[in-house]
Amino acid sequence: MFVSDAPGQHLDSMATPTEFSLAEAIAVLTRTPTTLDALLRSLPDVWVQRNEGKDTWSAFDIVGHLIFGERTDWMPRARIILESGEARPFDPFDRFAQAKESQGKSLEQLLDEFARLRKENLAALQALNLQPQDLKRRGRHPALGVVTLSELLATWAVHDLTHVHQLSRVMAHQYRHAVGPWSAYLGVLQCAGHSAP
Repeated sequence: MFVSDAPGQHLDSMATPTEFSLAEAIAVLTRTPTTLDALLRSLPDVWVQRNEGKDTWSAFDIVGHLIFGERTDWMPRARIILESGEARPFDPFDRFAQAKESQGKSLEQLLDEFARLRKENLAALQALNLQPQDLKRRGRHPALGVVTLSELLATWAVHDLTHVHQLSRVMAHQYRHAVGPWSAYLGVLQCAGHSAP
């Protein structure tokens, strides 16, 4: 494939892996609350409360999961790495806590809470004034073992994108029969899922 770095030319994305960039990760992390808000706010329940079947998540569940991650995962783990390194393993993360945490709340409340928490976490992240050597610092994940701060922060951004992908799949699933024979052309309906609930 032709590869050019001229303006307006697309680079072959498979040619070389992209190195982690804190600024690039923050660019994604900053946009996620606005993206979810634009996609979900004030939609009928068919789009936000329904899932793909047994043991799957709805859009409401996904936003609740992202909120719980903002509270207990990304920045708390970054602080553990910076303060304790590998000496203190991360606290385990409950991937299903949103079932209890989101009870009695509206989707609008969840979207507002997610936006607020993400803004606070990104401000806290930027206040750390991380240097390249900080990104190499290591921590200990309870299941994965040794991880670096850059891997944690890269995962935060990709985790957002994973759930945006999941969200589009869950929503599309609601019309899987309504589209009739066009389902053969709609890749989102063929997707078996890349985001474990």
